[in-house]
Amino acid sequence: MIRNEVFSCFLFYAVLLVIKMYVIAIITGQVRLRKKAFANPEDALRHGGLQYHREDPYVERCRRAHVNDMENILPFLFLGAIYSLTGPSLAVARLHFLVFFVGRVVHSVAYLLALRAPTRSVAYSVAQIPCVSMALQILVAVAAYA
Repeated sequence: MIRNEVFSCFLFYAVLLVIKMYVIAIITGQVRLRKKAFANPEDALRHGGLQYHREDPYVERCRRAHVNDMENILPFLFLGAIYSLTGPSLAVARLHFLVFFVGRVVHSVAYLLALRAPTRSVAYSVAQIPCVSMALQILVAVAAYA
């Protein structure tokens, strides 16, 4: 399957997106440590006491960015993998993957830096376009077998 150019292109962007998810998770953990805002009492006790078992608005912002990634990148991983096997042109597939990737990066930056609206929602919407396109193309490709 690595010899399938479209699938290899998909893998490139998929791995970048997974790395991006890990980076957001690490940022969330680092912000928790810096803000001393721990979700679990045992972590708070380890880092100074139960008074640090609390929520912090910026930690929650980071956590929401990570959750949003999981809600959107995981479906993309499924759709992109299946779409890659339907025989799309490399140029069109690359555009789908690139638009999704850039949209998700902009979305994360907008979330973490609290950029003015509608930056985050526009980035989210732009990233959804290739997902909807891939889903529809997959359905058309397999509709005869349903």
